[in-house]
Amino acid sequence: MTDFDAIDALLAAARQPAALPPAEQRRALRQALNLSRTQLAQALGVSPSTIGGWEQGRDPSGEIREKYAYFLTGAQKRLHTPTETPPHPTTDPTDRHSTTAADEDEPLPTPQPCVLCGAPATDQVEGYPQHLHPADCTPQAPNPPDTPHPEAPAPATPPPRHPQPPARHRTPQNQGRTPELITQAVHEALDTHAGDLGAATAELQRRAIPDAMALLDACRTGARYDIVGHPPLPDILRKKSAHGADEVWEARPHWARHDAPPGTTEITALDINGAYLSALKTHLPLGALEHSTGNVHSRRRSGIHLITPPDWDHHPHLPNPLGNREEPGPVWVTEPTLRLLQRLATEPYGPLCDPPVIHESWTSGSTEQLFEKFRQTLRDAREKAITEEDEVTLEYVKSMYSKFVSTMGESNYNRELYRPDWMHIIRSQAFVNLWLKAHKAHTAGLAVMRVMGTDELHIAGDWRQAFTEGRDVTQVKVKDVYTLPAGRH
Repeated sequence: MTDFDAIDALLAAARQPAALPPAEQRRALRQALNLSRTQLAQALGVSPSTIGGWEQGRDPSGEIREKYAYFLTGAQKRLHTPTETPPHPTTDPTDRHSTTAADEDEPLPTPQPCVLCGAPATDQVEGYPQHLHPADCTPQAPNPPDTPHPEAPAPATPPPRHPQPPARHRTPQNQGRTPELITQAVHEALDTHAGDLGAATAELQRRAIPDAMALLDACRTGARYDIVGHPPLPDILRKKSAHGADEVWEARPHWARHDAPPGTTEITALDINGAYLSALKTHLPLGALEHSTGNVHSRRRSGIHLITPPDWDHHPHLPNPLGNREEPGPVWVTEPTLRLLQRLATEPYGPLCDPPVIHESWTSGSTEQLFEKFRQTLRDAREKAITEEDEVTLEYVKSMYSKFVSTMGESNYNRELYRPDWMHIIRSQAFVNLWLKAHKAHTAGLAVMRVMGTDELHIAGDWRQAFTEGRDVTQVKVKDVYTLPAGRH
C-alpha cells in the first residue's frame, strides 16, 4: 500500500462528530416524550446531572456523543418534528433546573439524606441531596458494623496505575468531641517529652497528616459521601514523570510592581492568616469528573477547564489572575481561577478583562461544604490557641491543614486521599482570595507593590483603611516594613 492509499484509507475511516440539535431543543425533545432526565441517564450510562448539562449547552464527546445523538434523532423522528422545537409538556420533578435557573438550588419533593452529613435535607445540588448551609448539617449515628453505610455517589474503582489503598477501619467518633482530638494529641506529646515545647511541637508536626485524616473522619461521622474514595481521573491530572507536574495551572504569582507612585517610600509586607485554611471553603467536585466540550459553564459544577485566557492590561498595578504565565494559547485552569476571570469580566469590576473562552471541561456536581466542619474545627482550635498563647497547638493545627492540602495529590505521605483535582482547586482558591485582597487595596486607593504565592501582600500607604490587623483568619499580620531603594520612584 502506498502512502496515498494509506491516507485514502484513513480519510475513508474518519468520521465527523455526530451532529446535535441546539441545546434548547434537546430538553424539549426529551420532555415531549415524557421522559425524565433519570430515565435517559440510565439508558446512556451517565448521571442525571450530566443530561442537565447537555441540555444547557455542554456537548458530550466520543462514543457517548454518538449515543446521545442517536437518541435525539430518534426522538425527532418519533415526534415528526425534525427541525421545530417540540412544545414543552408539564415538567416533572427531575427537570427543575433549566437554562433560566441554572444557578439555583433545587428543592426536593420529599426530604432525603444529606450527602455530607446524612440528616434529612430538602434541597439538592446537581442531583446530590444536601443542606445549603453548614449550620444545618447535623451528625448522625453511624450504622452498625453489620450494616455498611451506603455512600452517594458510590466510589469508583481507580485505574491500576493508582490502586486504591487498603480500606481503613474507622472508629466512630462523637461529633461534639472532635476538638478533643487536637487537645488530647497535644497533651500526649507534652507528656511524652516531659514538657519540652520544641520536641512536642516537632512530634506533632511529624504526625500532622494521619492526625488530620483522623480528625476528618471524626468531623464526617454519618456522612454519605466517602472522601477517601478514589474515582478515575483524566490523564491531564497525572504527573508525566516522578518529579514533574501535571497539566493543570494553579495560577500562583510572583509579581512585583516596577514603579511606586510619587512620594512612596515605606512599604508594609502583610501576611495573610490561614490562607489554606480559608481556602478549604471552595467549590469541590463530588463525584467522578465527566468530560464536556463547548463554551458553557454551570455554577453548580466544579472541576478543571481548558480555556483561552483574556488579555490582561493592568499588569503595572495588579497581577494577572493567571499568575506568571508567559506561554500563549489555551491552558488548563481550576474552578476558582475560571470563576475569578468570569467575575472580573462583569460590570462591578470595570470590567477588567473579557470573559475567558472555555474549550472543554472535566467537572462534576459540586459543593462548598465538603470540608466545612473540618475547617471550622481547625479554625476554632487555632483561635483558642491564639487566645491562650498556646504556640504548640497553633503550630500543630497549622501543620494539619497545610500538609493536608499539599499531600492530597500524588504524595507518599498521604496514601489515603488521592484527589489532585481537589489539591489544585484548594491551592488556587487560596490565590484567588489573595488576589481579591490585592484588588480591595487597589480600589481603596493604595498601591499594591508585591503579591507573592498565596499569603503575602505588600502595600504602600495606610493599609489599615482596607484591612484589620490581628491573627484571626479574617485579619492580616505585619510581616515586615521596609523603605524603597533610591531610583524606584
